[in-house]
Amino acid sequence: MSPASAASARTLPAVSALVGAGARGTAVPSPIAVGRLAANGVRTCCGQLLALETRALRKRLEGREVLAGVDLGIPEGSLAVVLGPPRSGKSALLKALVGLLEPDSGEVRVRDRPLGRMSRSEVLAVRRDIGVMFQEAGLFSSLTVFENVAFPLRQHTELREPQIRELVDAQLAAVGLAGAGARMPIELSRAMKKRVSLARALVLKPGIVVCDEPDRGIDGVRSALMGRLLAERHRRVGGTMVIATQDGALARTVADHVAVLWEGKLLASGPREAMVRCDDPVVQRVLAGAKLGAGA
Repeated sequence: MSPASAASARTLPAVSALVGAGARGTAVPSPIAVGRLAANGVRTCCGQLLALETRALRKRLEGREVLAGVDLGIPEGSLAVVLGPPRSGKSALLKALVGLLEPDSGEVRVRDRPLGRMSRSEVLAVRRDIGVMFQEAGLFSSLTVFENVAFPLRQHTELREPQIRELVDAQLAAVGLAGAGARMPIELSRAMKKRVSLARALVLKPGIVVCDEPDRGIDGVRSALMGRLLAERHRRVGGTMVIATQDGALARTVADHVAVLWEGKLLASGPREAMVRCDDPVVQRVLAGAKLGAGA
């Protein structure tokens, strides 16, 4: 374990560090501190600068508070997993991080710049550096696989067609879909659609990639393969990757950093090594994939 990880492990909440109550009387542990201010005033987490950060983030949808004061820091360059059961607020959090969902209160910061205070042109520039892999793939049904992956290049660059073809073909090959460019989305399995979505998210070579439940709706074997693919792409491409998932195994095996959400609250967050050693039973149940009663 690195010195930063060891320090974070010592700050993990003990079983007795409980604040409030969850479903069926389950107590919720206080979250680990999001970060501290470095000497230059930039907020850090576990000794690392933050690529993404939320401060007291709140959002209500359809009368339900889906984000309840979330303070979260995602270290720069990490593969971070936001883990939680259904209706825990994972998708809402990811949408807020990339500016697709406006919070009711609180703040989202991208590399220490407040998203809510940016001009439209600044927001668009930030979004160009964030690739998004949508939960249900989000492919254009009327476009071929090739044209789906090429779409961001046509929207945000002035590259010539041979350059676009080279980049798209490379991304499709990297996700195991070489030669599939002429196929239509309706011809693909759900797992294949998700791979196309990942290729599209990476084609602009963004500094941050956000993946909303990439393993949802696919079987265990394909889910494990997707986890390995995401880890491999992060290792080769670099940057920061944030994955929302219900799969504790994914968090335990590929993540550098893990955040556990439940009913819109951050239960705990820290380096993977520290989180798997956390002795809080609620965090361990979420890491194990156990259901936590009503609202889970």
